[in-house]
Amino acid sequence: MGKPTGFLDYAREPLHERPHLERIRDWEEMHLAVAEQTLREQGGRCMDCAVPFCHTGKIFGGMATGCPVNNFIPEWNDLVWRGQWKEAWIRLSKTNNFPEFTGRVCPAPCEGSCTVAIDLPAVNIKMIEESIADRAFAEGWVEPNPPDVRTGKRVAVVGSGPAGLAAAAQINRAGHEVTVFERSDRIGGLLMYGIPNMKLDKKLVDRRVKLLAEEGVRFVTGTEVGKDLPAGKLLEDFEAVVLCGGATQARDLPVEGRTLNGIYPAMEFLTANTKSLLDSRHADGKYISAKGKHVIVIGGGDTGTDCVGTAIRHGARSITQLEIMPRPPDMRDADNPWPQWPKVYRLDYGQDEAKALWGKDPRVYAVMTKRFLADDKRNVQELMLVDVEWVRGPDGRYGPREIPGTDRVIPAELVLLAMGFIGPEKPLLQQLGVKLDERGNVWTDQTRMTSVPGVFAAGDMSRGQSLVVWAIREGRLAAQQVDRYLSYGETVLPP
Repeated sequence: MGKPTGFLDYAREPLHERPHLERIRDWEEMHLAVAEQTLREQGGRCMDCAVPFCHTGKIFGGMATGCPVNNFIPEWNDLVWRGQWKEAWIRLSKTNNFPEFTGRVCPAPCEGSCTVAIDLPAVNIKMIEESIADRAFAEGWVEPNPPDVRTGKRVAVVGSGPAGLAAAAQINRAGHEVTVFERSDRIGGLLMYGIPNMKLDKKLVDRRVKLLAEEGVRFVTGTEVGKDLPAGKLLEDFEAVVLCGGATQARDLPVEGRTLNGIYPAMEFLTANTKSLLDSRHADGKYISAKGKHVIVIGGGDTGTDCVGTAIRHGARSITQLEIMPRPPDMRDADNPWPQWPKVYRLDYGQDEAKALWGKDPRVYAVMTKRFLADDKRNVQELMLVDVEWVRGPDGRYGPREIPGTDRVIPAELVLLAMGFIGPEKPLLQQLGVKLDERGNVWTDQTRMTSVPGVFAAGDMSRGQSLVVWAIREGRLAAQQVDRYLSYGETVLPP
């Protein structure tokens, strides 16, 4: 695939992004277009590796490797190298419903499993994917494609995040009538309100939703199933239901001072910011402002990074990001071999911007929050933390242990808790009576059906907190099983 010697002839091209100190002044997209010749050369770096791991989507040693939606990566890399862009789009769209999203927000596990990455920088798969999708829309290759025949079967999808949209798109493609219920005022779930605009422009989400509507998918906003619409009514009105509500129950930090003013779950901060931005360009003031404040972000991952990037754009006085884990190594450790995702030190966009502003990575590693301290009005003012070391306990598991004498206090006028999620919210699940697994997620069998006949689940609600690309994969698999359930064991849908 690609040019036989391309991985030797061409160096990996870095992402083309707007300058840090320019882009932090607004909420517009960070990425810049890449010249066609540069993209063709990057596609040419894809080597004829015989057994490509980039599109496997398997679990190896407890870690995901390759692309969860099994994108035909070597094929469309080769087509880009040859300048056959429309053919590249056709191949890309066969496996991924929303490459315009994943090309922007996915951390690219495919690149961690790229064969070139054994010794050299990986093929820039993510940049190529984004460019193929953007070109397809620009050239008018992406058009509504409603099904030729309708089956008369009705399916409800609860939640309009990536899993819900993928499930709806595929079920509709099979000819069933799909209604998507969303409790927020806009469609998109995590894509709309959980990811900041500079990382994923909401015009792209609206564009895709408009396409799905033109293909026949019905969207109902401002309706929370289980509250505004009884769960039993859903079972009466639809032949099948797909639960795609996500894992929205945030992990809390139960330490002294947690109830002080100025401490928020990260998603509350991010959601309010994007809603206010879309409603009024922040003129309504209905968001949690970091302007002029010492901001503490507790936790890493994508959510923590998004909090850093958002607080910078508000005009935070300072930002410190606390991580309980040690600093990752610069190179893979022996217990993290290729083709696993490399657990190495890297700067994401938020940390990169903070470094450009203040000269250093805002993250402090191997520390634990002990308590929050208040001013005389019960507003959080400071945070006490302590260094930790990771030691093996009696059960053989590693855990943090405080290092005596390392306690210290840092300014903290706004604290954002970005420590992940512990599962789906329970009221709707209790109404439906679906079984939960040992982690509190919705239990499903191999067909993605829950313990209630005709009710399926996909995405974070059944899988647990994960990536957008895994949610798309889950939505596609659930759709295939819904079609099989409604069509007497047959299905026209690919996985």
